[in-house]
Amino acid sequence: MATRKKKRLRATGKLSTLDDFLGTEGKREEFEAVAIKEVLAWQIAEAMKKNNLSRKRLAERMGTSRSQVGRLLNPKDGNVTLTTLQRAARIVGRSLRLELI
Repeated sequence: MATRKKKRLRATGKLSTLDDFLGTEGKREEFEAVAIKEVLAWQIAEAMKKNNLSRKRLAERMGTSRSQVGRLLNPKDGNVTLTTLQRAARIVGRSLRLELI
């Protein structure tokens, strides 16, 4: 006869927020930067679809290479300048807004 494992309940008193956890691990800024880049890449890709704009055409209009556009649209590649983001946003009919909160 198979024995059943009882689920052990976790004590909730020691749980923290994701922000707290990432802060204690020293990863919060890195995580936020990746999240912001993912959102920007997604927004640009969606605007490209809406405007029926290929990567090749976006690269031509930006005066850059398709590999640079690939880096721009790669959510994990954070090595993109603000100038590049601004150019891409303008070409897809959007604008880039940065603010300190």
